[in-house]
Amino acid sequence: MRVLQLLVLALLTAVGWAQSPAAPTPDRRTVVFLGDSLTAGYGLTANEAFPALIQRRLAERGFAWDVVNAGISGDTTSGGLARLGWLLRRRVDVLVLALGGNDGLRGVSAAETKRNLTAIITQLRAKYPNAQVVLCGMQLPPNMGGDFGREFQETFPAVAREQQTEFVPFLLEGVGGVRELNQDDRIHPTAAGQEKLADNVWAVLEPLLRRIEKK
Repeated sequence: MRVLQLLVLALLTAVGWAQSPAAPTPDRRTVVFLGDSLTAGYGLTANEAFPALIQRRLAERGFAWDVVNAGISGDTTSGGLARLGWLLRRRVDVLVLALGGNDGLRGVSAAETKRNLTAIITQLRAKYPNAQVVLCGMQLPPNMGGDFGREFQETFPAVAREQQTEFVPFLLEGVGGVRELNQDDRIHPTAAGQEKLADNVWAVLEPLLRRIEKK
């Protein structure tokens, strides 16, 4: 157990959370991106990952918000849930929840993925009742279709409805299956692909942030 705790701490330090997580900039709100390799920007520099691109857009449009990229390659919904306590040590105003792709690829049941996503949202709201959530939908490759693929895909809009979150229908819209927008593994987006991921999230995130700022 001690080894696991140290590993989690090391991972959180790598994404910037273990450094005084309880002391955000007083006059700035925080958007946290909780995800896997897509969020972490696997194979790219940190500045090319879509959370960094969104941070740039926020600055360009005068939003006084900080972005924290809490993406870890290979993470699952259960992994995100396990490290959530550390993340919540720092105030979260908006959580962009982009986990679940690895669940599907590993054959995790849709029911378990749904439980984990729901638990993440529930724990966030218990700590920060005014926090908002943007849930990103995921889909599986066609070769993993059938009943499992349908159940997996339907999990995300179901959670969004039940938990009343904002919803990005498909994080990889316009990128998944497009060879020139993915690296050689055909799984992880190129820098240009990450730009499209940023577009997909921004379309939902920007209106949400504007509503928050009007309150």
